[in-house]
Amino acid sequence: MTKISALQQERYAYLPKLPPVLRECGPFAAVKAGAATESVADQQAIKALFPDTYGLPALEFVSGEKKDVPVMKAGVILSGGQAPGGHNVIAGLFDGLQALHEKNELFGFLGGPSGLIDDKYLLITKELVDQYRNTGGFDMICSGRTKLETPEQFDKVADNCRKHGINAIIIIGGDDSNTNACTLAQYMLSKKTGIQVIGCPKTIDGDLKNEWIEVSFGFDTATKVYSELIGNIMRDANSARKYWHFIKLMGRSASHIALECALQTHPTACIISEEVAANKTSLEQIVKELTDLVVSRADKKMNFGVVLIPEGLIEFIPEMNALIAELNDLLSHRKEAFEALNDMPAKIAFVARELASASAAVFKSLPEGIKAQLLGDRDPHGNVQVSRIETEKLLITMIEEQLKCINAGREKAVKFSSQAHFFGYEGRCAAPSNFDADYCYSLGFTAATLIGAGKTGYMASVRKIATPAKNWVAGGIPLTMMMNIEHRHGKDVPVIKKALVDLGGKPFQSFAKLRKVWGEGIEFIYPGPIQYFGPATVCDQPSCTLQLEQQ
Repeated sequence: MTKISALQQERYAYLPKLPPVLRECGPFAAVKAGAATESVADQQAIKALFPDTYGLPALEFVSGEKKDVPVMKAGVILSGGQAPGGHNVIAGLFDGLQALHEKNELFGFLGGPSGLIDDKYLLITKELVDQYRNTGGFDMICSGRTKLETPEQFDKVADNCRKHGINAIIIIGGDDSNTNACTLAQYMLSKKTGIQVIGCPKTIDGDLKNEWIEVSFGFDTATKVYSELIGNIMRDANSARKYWHFIKLMGRSASHIALECALQTHPTACIISEEVAANKTSLEQIVKELTDLVVSRADKKMNFGVVLIPEGLIEFIPEMNALIAELNDLLSHRKEAFEALNDMPAKIAFVARELASASAAVFKSLPEGIKAQLLGDRDPHGNVQVSRIETEKLLITMIEEQLKCINAGREKAVKFSSQAHFFGYEGRCAAPSNFDADYCYSLGFTAATLIGAGKTGYMASVRKIATPAKNWVAGGIPLTMMMNIEHRHGKDVPVIKKALVDLGGKPFQSFAKLRKVWGEGIEFIYPGPIQYFGPATVCDQPSCTLQLEQQ
């Protein structure tokens, strides 16, 4: 980087906060082990698959004295989609390893898991780390989505580690990446390689969480970025007073981002996918409720509003979920006949004929553009790429159709002008908030401490993070503790269980109590940009979700 911004220059100098035990003892903190653990579900099956790591105790670091440790070499990868703070995990890991022994080395494998398999790496030095402290992105070593899951891949990883003398691997990733870390840890133990495996919890979606992993890193920064943008749009909507803005937000498997942004900004409406699934709400019902809201506000001369929509909503709507499942099956079994058709109208007609009557009726009711998106490019497993479906535009189109019927019987027509947005990549590589800068650095330093303690099959854990850093507690949680069995692509596989929005939890309940008021008036909050300098009450504030969960 030849040129950097003034903000980035100042951020280099920021010193992340650490949990007190790591600040006082460094990576030489002693380990306090709890009781044996078990997986969240399917205990016997998980135990059979991970006999050497199942039942490990949860760990907490306590005061300890400096001791002599052997020189170590570790390898680190960034796996999956980007999340703010990844560079600080690497910085904390590097500093922790150096504190253990000044001759320790850290290898950064390039492009995610594929770099570990193909032996593409760079040696991470202090000079390199210093260029990336407190910055967004994953561009120091880049990321990738290759899955580590076959014995052949594991053999290759073990061979490459032996070649370099690497005796620890740190995988920074989400639930799928850490599922792979769990499998890799078991393999390394079963083959007696002596190679430790440690995971770090990353995903802006916020669906990797539990009692010990209170939030995945990047969620705080990403939701603050999205909330700033939503607030800007709200201010514009309240100024022009003529547009309805439909904003789709990241979050295919869970609605944590949409819920957090709603708590920060108070939109006119926000759909929570988990509530839709729990109530078996149909697409028609969703559209009717939104249309009723448009009409009621128009009657009060408020022809504007802001609606938040989770990216994965369409999969939570019962009839759409059934349609997508049937489409995946149909296009798998009739792939050749489907792909032989030359144009999209022909493909749409083919599918409409082949679907069962219930799904065919749902399919025919959709706008042509949405039909085409459902039949467009598939993922590597042949499934619909739900993130590419413009749900926000689908809702707009269907509301417009309902309003045509309503206006036909009204003396004064309801005005409805709309704008569609999708906020996704805007938040994934933002400069981390002070919270994420501190949390990520602490996670990296915790990973180094786990390595120094000789642990494997663990995820770095930092708790009590809704409070100031002086109260934070560091340790580790067994990866097997988060596992369950799921049926994916025709077979049962072990995976880390995703955490969905808890409809009985305080964040959702707080939202549910207030949303009617938000819909009736103008209750917008304009959060503004992330603040890095100033009072802790502004700069270090954790997410609304975290604060409510830990009240």
